[in-house]
Amino acid sequence: MPSAVDDVRRLSRNDIPVRMHALLRGDALAIERWLDERDMRLLWFCSTVIVLACGTYGATFGLWRAPLQAAYSAIKFPLVIFLTSAGNAALNGMLAQLLGTGISFRKSSLAILLSFTIASLILAGCSPLMLFLLFNTPSGELGHAVTLVFHVALIALAGVVANVRLLRLVEHLCCSRSAARWTLFAWLSGNLLLGSQIAWILRPFAGAPDEPVVFLSGEPFRGNFFQAVWDAVLRLLNS
Repeated sequence: MPSAVDDVRRLSRNDIPVRMHALLRGDALAIERWLDERDMRLLWFCSTVIVLACGTYGATFGLWRAPLQAAYSAIKFPLVIFLTSAGNAALNGMLAQLLGTGISFRKSSLAILLSFTIASLILAGCSPLMLFLLFNTPSGELGHAVTLVFHVALIALAGVVANVRLLRLVEHLCCSRSAARWTLFAWLSGNLLLGSQIAWILRPFAGAPDEPVVFLSGEPFRGNFFQAVWDAVLRLLNS
């Protein structure tokens, strides 16, 4: 029986860019073939891309505060993605059956992981843009608000684009277009609600200017993500 090491070795240097190209194109036929693979190549491919791409983008969060905070955020941001993917895989795997999509739990879970892989690649590509923002934002509370709002907006955009990119795959796998669209809506809702809460618990990422550099907040369950974003928006409007 092939081991995980053998599966990694099968991901040749040529295989990785081919998969990335097909994934970003939303090639439904190619992606469906990957979902039928019985080894661990697809899982290793997605995990590697998420760690590298989200680690790169995550560092742009904390760099506004300090290099150490950038290192912490580079570790935590891929963790947010993996935890959100695992939670949504469990939730949407069951919803896929309730919606009558005909998508198996395994394929639904892998498709969700692929959507996060696309989002990770989009965010990594936007890292230079966020670095430009980083070096052109003021210090203090206003700069923190600008950084937070822009990061949240960009992550939300990347998530929506990634899921819509896989809509053709979902339509191909589902028994009806209506079921495919409800499945897409379930994915987006789960990503928003679960992902935002996990990110809130694992904060800080940008790091507030009046707080020390830490890996995790001392009060992870105090407040909520949406209130923090709303407060940041109000600071921008009132500045």
